[in-house]
Amino acid sequence: MTNSDTQMGSGKPATANALLGVGVAFAGWAVPGLGHLLLGKWNKAAVYFVCVAGLAWTGLAMRGGVFGPGSQDILDRLGFFADMGTGGIYYLAQAIQTAGPDVAHASGDYGTRLFAAAGVLNLLTVLEGFEIGYRRGH
Repeated sequence: MTNSDTQMGSGKPATANALLGVGVAFAGWAVPGLGHLLLGKWNKAAVYFVCVAGLAWTGLAMRGGVFGPGSQDILDRLGFFADMGTGGIYYLAQAIQTAGPDVAHASGDYGTRLFAAAGVLNLLTVLEGFEIGYRRGH
């Protein structure tokens, strides 16, 4: 094994480090905080789950809109990307929100923003989980 095949002299292949990071990232995306839980970061996992799920639930309780795929408007596409950041919560939101969004009122509009903020926050935690998982291979 050459030095280019290993990561910073750890003796482990760089691909193994990357696979651990990707696995942790995917788990953290699917269920907020799960990636950190798998890494043994119990406190962070609990805080991230409560914050992301709390923001998403509050947004849904305010009857905020959840963006769907296939829009031609760039802002709707960005909203869809942000909403998809919540992972599994996005798919639950589709089933929970049977009455539809109420964006005609300010509370519904704020709810839309809270749900998108939950997705962006979860994407940030996914990136942190990837970094921790990737470094753990060292």
